Amino acid sequence: MSASRRGFLFTTPALFAQSAPSERIRIGLIGAGGRGRHLMGELAKSKETNFAITAVCDVHRPTLQAAAAAIEKQYGAPPRATTRYQEILANREVDAVMLAAPDHTHARMLKEAVEAGKDVYCEKPMGTDLGEARAAYLAVKRSKQVVQIGTQRRSEGAYVEAARLFREGIIGKVTRADMQYHFYEPRWRRDFHMVKPEEIDWEAFDFGRKMGAFDARKWREWQLFEPLSNGIPGLWMSHLIDLAHWFLDDPYPRSAVASGGVYLWKDGRQTSDVFQALLDYPKDFLVSFAMSLTNSAGGRNLWFGDKGIFDGEKFVFLPEGSRHPDRLLEARKVERTPLNSHTDNWIECIRSRATPRADIQAGFSHAVAGCMAAEALKTGRRVTFDPGRLEMS
Repeated sequence: MSASRRGFLFTTPALFAQSAPSERIRIGLIGAGGRGRHLMGELAKSKETNFAITAVCDVHRPTLQAAAAAIEKQYGAPPRATTRYQEILANREVDAVMLAAPDHTHARMLKEAVEAGKDVYCEKPMGTDLGEARAAYLAVKRSKQVVQIGTQRRSEGAYVEAARLFREGIIGKVTRADMQYHFYEPRWRRDFHMVKPEEIDWEAFDFGRKMGAFDARKWREWQLFEPLSNGIPGLWMSHLIDLAHWFLDDPYPRSAVASGGVYLWKDGRQTSDVFQALLDYPKDFLVSFAMSLTNSAGGRNLWFGDKGIFDGEKFVFLPEGSRHPDRLLEARKVERTPLNSHTDNWIECIRSRATPRADIQAGFSHAVAGCMAAEALKTGRRVTFDPGRLEMS
């Protein structure tokens, strides 16, 4: 029996076989853990109609079975269920896929999905390996597929309005942004002692990374280990650095330096609990991103222009700090433009073939920044990016 056939836990007759993307959209969910369940919940709240999850994949068999039962209850028919994502991509009765498996799988799955003719919702980070991210980016650009990246701030009205005001020059020439998030917790640590080897398709989870024999902790706490994650740059910085590319219309850092390490939670993790990066951009602004799991100071998101500042935590533009003759004269609160959800925007664009709010360029841009920061942390050197060759050095 082939590995792909072993991957199926059960199969069902063809579902909605006469449907087409212009009619019922048949969705395959790849990754049914925390993010996958979140996406299932978002779809359940959708204002869009005439779609269904018809296939589901997860390497953990109990998770797969639970997701399949929930999908059957929601949509009225049992989905095809497998531990091998390739079977979903090869299924002609699936029109689109949602990628919510661990971070080390995103870029390669995205590339293979669009090459298989599927529209894609891909969770962030779009990639943690620059070579794989570049290959996925170029594959999407060659394709006609609709791709939405899961940086959902692009579907939040306050950020959309802030982006418009930045583009209009409300605080003038922006030279620096300071982004910080701090929590006192051993984040991403979970109990793994109940996990049994026979419950995991370890080969599928390994994804060619050659991690060796089954390791329950690496499956359950993958965020803490390389090469399953590039740590804070992909797990958290991707959301915030996306704002810099969006607000200031500058897609790639010119250079990056970074520092950090495991300073408090010395529990065998490989990814940092304290991290800071400085990213310099061609349009002459500097982004400082810092995160720690060692103090609960909360968030800070300040943008400094020569006409004023933007407080991205309170969504207000302020006149403080400027002596520019056209500086802001009073505070201006950002209005929250009503928008449909990030998942609804994706489904809407599948029907219309329009470009979704967080397109492949947005995804590749944050992947580049994350890979640069992770490489700078790993090597202790300044990392640069060539936008012509799409390579870092």
